Amino acid sequence: MAKIELKQPIVEEIKENIKDAKSVVLVDYRGLTVEQDTKLRKTMRESDIIYKVYKNTMVKLAIEGTEFEALKDDLEGPTAVVISKTDATAPARTVAKFAKENPALEMRTGVVEGVYYDAAGMKAISTIPSRDELISKLLGSIQSPITNFARVIKQIAEAKEA
Repeated sequence: MAKIELKQPIVEEIKENIKDAKSVVLVDYRGLTVEQDTKLRKTMRESDIIYKVYKNTMVKLAIEGTEFEALKDDLEGPTAVVISKTDATAPARTVAKFAKENPALEMRTGVVEGVYYDAAGMKAISTIPSRDELISKLLGSIQSPITNFARVIKQIAEAKEA
């Protein structure tokens, strides 16, 4: 009985972290040095991403009955859980970027906006720009024709004045 009581707060913490999460990604952090791991945690914090190492059994209990339950079979060996409540693609992007310089970090699988992805799928998701980047690209592409139109109208007006 005492063992279950000790586990409960940890399971509740995981449940709280995944509640309203847009994505949960599993990574293998074996081979990272303490210095690399500290740098990774700092990067995650700055990106408003939760990066935690829990016992796999605790995570399995916490994800039971949630949209993240598909990850239960991937919870083997040393696993870190990467969670974002704000940007669905941020965990994959951040892990992939960090792994370029630190190949020991390996993205396994994840659930992004309710859909399960294997390692290849997660790699593809890591290439998707953030929502803000996409919006700024869209605004830039809308603004360009308007600017060109305004320039042409101004040239016509100047030509008529002359």
